[in-house]
Amino acid sequence: MAMKPEMIKKIDAILESVKDPESDLPVAQLGLVRRVRYNEGKKTMYIFTNLNAQVPRCSTCRFIAAAVIARITRDLEAAFKAEFPDLSVEFV
Repeated sequence: MAMKPEMIKKIDAILESVKDPESDLPVAQLGLVRRVRYNEGKKTMYIFTNLNAQVPRCSTCRFIAAAVIARITRDLEAAFKAEFPDLSVEFV
């Protein structure tokens, strides 16, 4: 079953509002979220990301990247839960 257009608009708005703390660009523009799926029966929103593909090899840089990834994930989760309070959010 396809998502309703209102839900798609809300998801697009979330992806435009959540920003990468380093570049201040929206995650939608950076392609950090590959897709979002909704399971109506489980009342769960699944967020498929590319965040771990962005981790550099340098060990010091990895620490910084992990902090940035954690922040983006936290901000995405908060935004999805604020917009869809009756749904759980899972990152895949």
